Amino acid sequence: MNLLIDLQYLPCLEYFSQLLQADTIYLEAHENFQKQSYRNRCKILAANKIDILSVPVLNSNSKKLIREVEIDYTQPWQKNHWRALKSAYGKAPYYEYVYDYFEKIYDKKPRFLWDLNQEALTVCLKLLKIEKKILFTTEYNNDRGIHVNETIDMRSLIHPKKQGEMAEVRYTQVFGKDFVSNLSIIDLIFNEGPNGKAVLKSMTDK
Repeated sequence: MNLLIDLQYLPCLEYFSQLLQADTIYLEAHENFQKQSYRNRCKILAANKIDILSVPVLNSNSKKLIREVEIDYTQPWQKNHWRALKSAYGKAPYYEYVYDYFEKIYDKKPRFLWDLNQEALTVCLKLLKIEKKILFTTEYNNDRGIHVNETIDMRSLIHPKKQGEMAEVRYTQVFGKDFVSNLSIIDLIFNEGPNGKAVLKSMTDK
């Protein structure tokens, strides 16, 4: 099975469960940027709430190709995101083993959101020991559903305003008595480390 999907910022578990099932992943490189989507935001579990981390972008009100969306560095978002991650996961079991991979991401200043998201995705796949063939689309195809070569179209289906049908599989989280499902993959990585791949696989098996 091949998967066609949009590139998101530190995507949620549902996103990675889809990646895990695919043989080849096609990242949509010719769509227009969509506001209020996971393309530039993610959810983590902080001490008292779910915290939404958003990457500010320039000219977000105008239609712009996703690979041309520039990050707004007039706001200290890198410092704020990294501080939030340390506060949320500094005591997580695998924090000391993986934090430097993410710290290096926030030390850089890529011009485009696409480049930030691509590097973050690469790091997460590496830490989870998930190896996949990843390609970029060469044009935009507006058709939805299943395409040729058994490619499933998941573009824009994993969205903050849409409830997915993913099976919930619980794992240890740092904060709260109640388990919070489908957070950013970073929650799973900090808490479960290399076992995160097995957690994702158990989601797809149900």
